[in-house]
Amino acid sequence: MRTPTHARYRNFAHLFALTSATALLLTACGSGGSSGTGAQGVAAANDKIPTTDVISAIRKDDAAARLLPSGTTGLTVAVTVGGTPPGTAYLPDSKTLTGQDVDFTKAVAKVLGIRLKIEQASFEAILPALDSGKYDFGAANFGVTDERRKTIDFVTYINDGQGFATRADSKLSKITDLRQLCGLNVATAAGTTFEATLEDNKKVCTDAGEKAYTVQTYGEQSAIWSSVQQGLKFLNEYHRLDVGFAFKKGTELAPAFQSAVNRLIADGTYTKILTKWGTTASAIPKSQISPPELKN
Repeated sequence: MRTPTHARYRNFAHLFALTSATALLLTACGSGGSSGTGAQGVAAANDKIPTTDVISAIRKDDAAARLLPSGTTGLTVAVTVGGTPPGTAYLPDSKTLTGQDVDFTKAVAKVLGIRLKIEQASFEAILPALDSGKYDFGAANFGVTDERRKTIDFVTYINDGQGFATRADSKLSKITDLRQLCGLNVATAAGTTFEATLEDNKKVCTDAGEKAYTVQTYGEQSAIWSSVQQGLKFLNEYHRLDVGFAFKKGTELAPAFQSAVNRLIADGTYTKILTKWGTTASAIPKSQISPPELKN
């Protein structure tokens, strides 16, 4: 018999490593605003998924569309359903996908005048599948890192924060140095930049003569969020990264997508999307193609 997810989580998880765009619960990390905490906060968030139409009024931009490879009429995008907005989630009909990444993807498709086929995939499976051509691009809050840029091209559309959260009854406070994690168990989503950061820096504990922290990964964000049955509090933002649509290396689609995002910024649609999801502090002044990783 399988142990319920929330029970397994309670047994080992002292700390949660998350990105601010994965849940409305943590939009304070990305938007500068405040949000509810604990199970009641999440329940309220799911009952109030924003449904403002920010897409239908968008018109095709011929200049951006001309940048597409010849013959491009439709593209397949892979998304990850995390269960909690502004990350990709279902509307109450359990069929319609919504979320910040979905809105930006649909908006770009409208600007370029192309059909869009949306497919679901686990976060860690999307980037490896791009090179095979299974998907034309991915839209799942992919942070731009120097390591990923070796094999992936990005077109940026927001800047997002990574942060730590813990159970509401925890005595943990602001995390400014990973050595504060020594001896703890940390949960995060599989395949994320935060997983890589945590795994790559375990030595900070052993180098200091302390017990290394343990990293527990989940393939779905919803498994992490089940922990809020215990109550959850956000500690602090730790690091920020540019976030972009992900493509196979050498893609010819990048200039068109960059032009489309910049068109959305110029005509005000960009701000409308961020306002809808409460993430206006994640705005960028212009889209870039595979910029260097932010080191702040």
